[in-house]
Amino acid sequence: MDQFSFFDDEVVEKSDSAGMLNVVKLDFLKGESLCWEDLFSGFDHLHAITYSSGIGFISKLLELFKSAEIIFGCEQVMSYSLNEVMAYQTKLIERIRSSKVKDSLITRIQDETLRLYVTRTKLSHEKIYLLSAEDGRKRVVMGSANMSYQAFAGHQRENISYMDGDEAFDWYMGIYQSLKEDCTDEITGNALLVADDCEHLDELPVSQTVKVKKALAIVPDESSTENVEFALDVSNLSVKLKPLNPKADKKGKILLSPTQIVSMRTHAKETQEREKETRKEFPQLVLDTDNGTAMLNDVKLDLQPSADEIRNDVTLFLQFMDGYKNFHGDFEYMQRRYFEFANWFFCTPFMAVMRDTAVRYNQNTLPYPIFGLVYGQSKAGKTSFLETLLKMMIGQKTRMAAPEFTRKTIDGLRYEVKGAPIIVDDLTQTRFTQHAIETIKNDAFGVSEKMVHYPAVVISANEDVKAVAPEIIRRTVICRVQAGLTNTEVMKSSIVRKVQKNIGTAFYREYLRKMFEYVPELIEDMKDDDIDAAPDILKLSSEVIYEILSKHAEHLPKYVRKLSLQDYFSEKVTGNHAIQTIRTAWKTSRNCFDIDKKTGTIRYNAGQSYDADRIIKELPETLEPRKSREWVIMNLDEAREFFGIDFRMTWLDKMRKG
Repeated sequence: MDQFSFFDDEVVEKSDSAGMLNVVKLDFLKGESLCWEDLFSGFDHLHAITYSSGIGFISKLLELFKSAEIIFGCEQVMSYSLNEVMAYQTKLIERIRSSKVKDSLITRIQDETLRLYVTRTKLSHEKIYLLSAEDGRKRVVMGSANMSYQAFAGHQRENISYMDGDEAFDWYMGIYQSLKEDCTDEITGNALLVADDCEHLDELPVSQTVKVKKALAIVPDESSTENVEFALDVSNLSVKLKPLNPKADKKGKILLSPTQIVSMRTHAKETQEREKETRKEFPQLVLDTDNGTAMLNDVKLDLQPSADEIRNDVTLFLQFMDGYKNFHGDFEYMQRRYFEFANWFFCTPFMAVMRDTAVRYNQNTLPYPIFGLVYGQSKAGKTSFLETLLKMMIGQKTRMAAPEFTRKTIDGLRYEVKGAPIIVDDLTQTRFTQHAIETIKNDAFGVSEKMVHYPAVVISANEDVKAVAPEIIRRTVICRVQAGLTNTEVMKSSIVRKVQKNIGTAFYREYLRKMFEYVPELIEDMKDDDIDAAPDILKLSSEVIYEILSKHAEHLPKYVRKLSLQDYFSEKVTGNHAIQTIRTAWKTSRNCFDIDKKTGTIRYNAGQSYDADRIIKELPETLEPRKSREWVIMNLDEAREFFGIDFRMTWLDKMRKG
């Protein structure tokens, strides 16, 4: 294969004036052996462009100069879309912030002897170091070496040249200034202290440039798409091949032999066979929103089910939900929460394309969650509930056992399985903490690959999953249930077996037909920069379900209702457990509360430190919640509003507290 034509099969025409290259004609004088200190010493000022860098080397190099300016490029192949620019700037700042020399860099920025810039548009591949002295001497160092120890300490082969004199310096300074003015954002000292991709996103260099210029055009480099995709393919394949590598010795060196190559080939083949079996075991549901079609395991679904078929499924589903009336506890609340979860569950095959569109048009992906968690007391029907929903979607009850769940396994499945949710049954607190949390927080999954057909992940767990952190709550549809059956009642129950045996997929096929009518419009709305709120696909889904159930059911139960994103992620919803805990305690155990009107705070004794942790993680920031051992401390006025309680102690309450 011709390595030069591998990346570009277009015919290369003769360049016009716009495509002319800047070429410097040099004369060779001599070759030298120098250490990097000799190369850079004796000058006062530095202007540099570097493609990648080592922060420690930069700090050491800066000691040689009274003032310096450095332009950082990106080591990764990028198309320079807004999200990529922000992501790179965030990670570069985090890298500098976590370095041991952060303080010295900030000090020099503050005393104006150092200025740092980061590229925003198509990267300069030059590595240029412009050195000038106050006595008029000038030097240009150029070549392949980036600003790092690896490049300048002689550990790797580099092409390094230098020229002394005004003529070369002025030529390259013109190139430097052009790049600086047109293509970079400045990294301020404040940015190094606080900038991030969340609360302080406005402190990122590109955000500061917008503040100064009032407006900024971001034009992605579409010509680099092929190279970006190739780089991602290489990265993904590298991760896939890593487990096949022979073990390295203590120095990290891998010695390959023909036998080891054969062994790697054998393992690769075994891995491929396992992946094939996985694809067979898990269903492939592919939705084409452009053409309004659905394929299940390469078979086109009939999206025109008969009214009798739909009515059969609707009747059985409502009978299944009606069975929760026999549960001990607040079964009505349980029905409402299960219905909300079912609405999201049925909608999940559309989430990948919604998230992909959101990323492309710089919209938020949080309104399109791809993780669900059903947890609470045992024998609450969690497994049978999820199995029934999946049976209604695809006619199967596939699920993954908890011991098989790891981040690596689940991410591998998400690349292989399409559409239908992956159900992970009975996950423990330990495994949830070790594997699920980081998986859920990985918002970048599928983004760079532009995937539009990956599945949601649904986790069921018992009560030992005690506290769900805020960063998980805002990314996950959570259904906490507190009603259940006794062992005997579970054994006697037959409604689940009856429903799962007789229910079909007609309801869901009708649901898909109706969703296909409206989802393309939601996608188009997301492309509009002037939209006030993210298109609410969960609202649309509930309206479609409500319409189908209304048409084919004799009467609608109270839990069947139209929903919106607020029903899943409003503070009152995500903090429901904390609200119920505080309200119950106020009614029954007022001696657990201390109210301090002078400081405007209320304290609640949760009994145990971990219970206090659990409550705090569900409370909104407006309450200013904090913990002291087993005590939860909150702003009194905000607590009154949030919990709907006046929190006023009567004289009798005070007497009881002693």
